[in-house]
Amino acid sequence: MRMIDLRSDTVTLPTPAMLAAMSAAELGDDVYGDDPTVNRLEALAAERLGKEAAVLVASGTMGNLCSLLAHCGSRGQEAIVGDRCHIYNYEAGGAAALGGIIYRAVPTAPTGELPLAVLHGVVSSGYDAHNAPTRVVCLENTHNSCGGVVLQPTYMEQVRTFADQHGLAVHLDGARIFNAAVALGVDVREFTRHVDSVTFCLSKGLSAPVGSVVCGSSEFIGRVRRARKMVGGGMRQAGIIAAAGIVALEEMVDRLAEDHTNARTLAEGLARFPQLGVDLATIQTDIVYFDLRDDAPDGRSFIAALKERGVLIGGGGRRVRAVTHYGIEPGDIEETLEAVRQVLAS
Repeated sequence: MRMIDLRSDTVTLPTPAMLAAMSAAELGDDVYGDDPTVNRLEALAAERLGKEAAVLVASGTMGNLCSLLAHCGSRGQEAIVGDRCHIYNYEAGGAAALGGIIYRAVPTAPTGELPLAVLHGVVSSGYDAHNAPTRVVCLENTHNSCGGVVLQPTYMEQVRTFADQHGLAVHLDGARIFNAAVALGVDVREFTRHVDSVTFCLSKGLSAPVGSVVCGSSEFIGRVRRARKMVGGGMRQAGIIAAAGIVALEEMVDRLAEDHTNARTLAEGLARFPQLGVDLATIQTDIVYFDLRDDAPDGRSFIAALKERGVLIGGGGRRVRAVTHYGIEPGDIEETLEAVRQVLAS
């Protein structure tokens, strides 16, 4: 039985164009800077995101880790993060464990924003010996745990102003930043011009099999390269990966709108079931969170029953998640909704 896999947009398979590019990629040793395909990807990424330089890393988690290591020059410095963000909840505490960086977690609004009044209240200059000095504030766009919502460029500009007032850097976990740009119909640089560094994933909606890219100033990217080496991220003939990433940036950005349309169709269909709770205001990109009400099965039973009917979704408890992506067609959404109907009816 063919499975409709909605667990994540990380389950995408490379396109035929990506496989052809990977097979034909010109290779060299990237640790020496000699892989022409990696160099081309990094130059393309930097240009697209409006930054001086870029570096290919194995994953978004590695990109965020290396960025925080580069921003915080010594152990005991502080990064402001949202209490619902990916860096804080889903990256194994890497910046703290490996870099001695203190996470200052602040409440995340349903919009994915970190309230400016809260940010102003938690910054530490480091002049008081009791406090860890704050060095960087981290944003996430789109915001995964808030349902794939988009942080508006106007908000990011306000955070830029806040950071400048306090001498801080701004790092953007932009794993799905191209989803944000497509959702608003703007150039991705409308977001990235307000931050010092940004990590984005090639291996989610853009459908490449492996890899993320960190972008920033040339000096900053030099520090990220050193951190990448420290954590074992030198990948030698990485042009095989980079070739798919080039195709992702050149061919797969605009089609993200299809994922957004499918997610909206799915969410509106789910909202028609009284046993399910869906906040349609949060359905802005490719992520659909919904709640199982008291008269619905528990999360484990619901997920298992859908799997028996050929549909995979993620989550646990009474909150579950479905993510649309390359390879998911409108007919798959119809089949998913029928499978949900059958599970709830039984």
